[in-house]
Amino acid sequence: MFSRFVGPLFLVLVFFGCRTTTPGSRGLGGGMGRVQGARGEIAGVLDDWHDAASAADGERYFGHMTEDAVFLGTDAGERWDRDAFRAFADPYFSKGRGWTYVPIERHIMLAADGRTAWFDERLENEKLGECRGSGVLVLGDGVWRISHYVLSIPIPNELADEVTQRIREAR
Repeated sequence: MFSRFVGPLFLVLVFFGCRTTTPGSRGLGGGMGRVQGARGEIAGVLDDWHDAASAADGERYFGHMTEDAVFLGTDAGERWDRDAFRAFADPYFSKGRGWTYVPIERHIMLAADGRTAWFDERLENEKLGECRGSGVLVLGDGVWRISHYVLSIPIPNELADEVTQRIREAR
């Protein structure tokens, strides 16, 4: 009697175990292919955003941000909404001076609804060396835009005490 149920039970388990969606792809309609497509679109937005900064193209740069976007810079006092950040950056951009951060590694995750993504990336900058960026993008009107970005400078653990002491002394 036991063996009569094993075959059908096995088929049911195989059927439900071979779904085409994965956690994180529900709501994207199309399974992993759609997830990978969205990740590609997001990577393209981030790459173009960094390229726009390097080219001092303010319209393109700020066009990749939502109206209520926030940018957190490396200094503790740097919390800019998009318009304040534009006011800060425009004088540099208008003189053809931008900043260059080259992505060297990136991880992109998607919410189940397929309309929100978050990421972290390692970046290389000529002056600051290796940096880290992380943030959130939202999908609106079929376009991914950055709503939150954090730029930081990773400090090796063995240097943390010395660096934090120097920061305290500088304040």
